[in-house]
Amino acid sequence: MMRSLKKVLLSSTVAMTALAGLLTASAQAAEVNVYSAREENLIKPILDRFSEQTGIQVNLITAGADELTTRMELEGVNSPADLLLTVDVGRLHRAKEMGLLQPVESDVLEQRVPSQYRDSEGYWYAASLRSRVIVYDKDRVDPAELSTYEALADPKWRNSICIRSSSNIYNQSLAASMVAHDGVAATEEWARGIVANMARPPQGGDRDQIAAVAIGQCQLAVVNSYYLAGMINATSEDQREQAAQVSVFWPNQDGRGAHINISGVALSQHAPNREEAVQLMEFLVSDEAQTWYAEANNEYPVREDVPVSDTLAAWGEFKADDLALDQLGVHNAEAVRLMDRAGWR
Repeated sequence: MMRSLKKVLLSSTVAMTALAGLLTASAQAAEVNVYSAREENLIKPILDRFSEQTGIQVNLITAGADELTTRMELEGVNSPADLLLTVDVGRLHRAKEMGLLQPVESDVLEQRVPSQYRDSEGYWYAASLRSRVIVYDKDRVDPAELSTYEALADPKWRNSICIRSSSNIYNQSLAASMVAHDGVAATEEWARGIVANMARPPQGGDRDQIAAVAIGQCQLAVVNSYYLAGMINATSEDQREQAAQVSVFWPNQDGRGAHINISGVALSQHAPNREEAVQLMEFLVSDEAQTWYAEANNEYPVREDVPVSDTLAAWGEFKADDLALDQLGVHNAEAVRLMDRAGWR
C-alpha cells in the first residue's frame, strides 16, 4: 500500500514538474524580437511600455538598416527577427524586394495608418512621420526668397547650400519623390544645380548641416524636421544656440506640399513570434505610442487625431505631399543613378 502511494506521489510530482515546465516554456514564448535601425533611446522606452502592458518581452537589436537586412538575409529561415524597424521607407521597400518581409492584414493598422503611409500590399506600415525641410539663416536669408525644392537649384544660391551625401537614404528618397513628380530628366538637372550650389562637399549628418548654417558656412540646409526639433530641446547649450540661429521653411506649399517620409515597421518573412509581433505593430499606432512619438521624438504622428508636440506646433501647420510612399522605393534606384551622374557625392 505504502509503495503504491509512493508511486502515485512520484507520478504526481513528475506531472506537476512537467506542467511547470510547459508553463515556463509558454511564458518564455511570450516575446518578440525586434531588429531596429533606430537608435535605442529613440525606440526602447515605448517598447518597454508595451512589455509592461502586455507581459511580452521585447528583445531589441540595433544596427544600421543595411546591416540588419544583410543579417536577416544570411540568417534565412532561422532568423529570430520578428519585426524590422527602420527610419526610411526606402529601406523597407528594399527589404520587401529582398523577400525578407511578409504582409500583415490588420484592421487596426489599416484603420489607423492612412493608405499613403503604408505598403499597398501590407508589407510595411508607418509608425511616425517626418518632413524634409529647408532651414535657413535668419540673419542672411529672407524667407520670401524661398519657395520649392526645385528652386534650390537656382544659381542665386551658388555656394549657399549644405546637404548630406547622396548615399544618405533621406536624400535618395527626396530625389525619388521628385522623380515621381517631375520625371528623371528634370530631377537630374535639379541635382546638378544642387551640386553647383553646395557651400562645401557633403559631410556629416543633418545636425551638422544645421550647425553649419548657424556658424555661417552656408545659408541654407535641407534636413529632416525632427533633427532641428531635437536640437531646440537638447540638453547641450551649443545645440540649442545653433538651433536658435535658423528657421524652418516648408517647401512647395503652393503645389504638391512638403516631402514626407516615415519611421516604419514590417513583419519578418520568418517571424517565429508572429502573433506577438503583430500585437506590437498595432501598439505602435495606439494613442499612447503615437503621443510618445510626438512628445519624446518630435515626430509627426501618423494619426491626425493625435496632437503634435509644442515644438512642432510652434512651426505651424503645413501642406504635406500626399504621394504614396511606396513610390519612394520604386524610384530609389533611378534616384541614386541620377545623383551619381550629377556628381553628387
